[in-house]
Amino acid sequence: MKKIEAIIRKTKFEDVKQALLDADIEWFSYYDVRGEGKTRQARIYRGVMYDTSCIERMLLSIVVRDVNVERTVNAVMNAARTGEIGDGRIFIIPVDDSIRIRTGERGDIALYNAEQEK
Repeated sequence: MKKIEAIIRKTKFEDVKQALLDADIEWFSYYDVRGEGKTRQARIYRGVMYDTSCIERMLLSIVVRDVNVERTVNAVMNAARTGEIGDGRIFIIPVDDSIRIRTGERGDIALYNAEQEK
């Protein structure tokens, strides 16, 4: 199992969400996050200068079986890419175990409903 964390532009969130659903990745969490980027710039709006070094993004947290890692990563990359600086990052982190609280099932089986696989 792997945990995939993706930091993406807020404007691309709906595209990424739809791409994940199309790839049969139906369970994930997402959060509004802020971060500091390498690029520093100031923008002027109506005569007032704003510092844009604090970047608002979305963080997606997705735990998948090993067989779904590449499909998930490709879905996020293809939907989130604009080709410009600031498209985001994807991190792949090993997961030792998962436990479904309701049934006590452990491992890969805890990530999906086995009864739906029949």
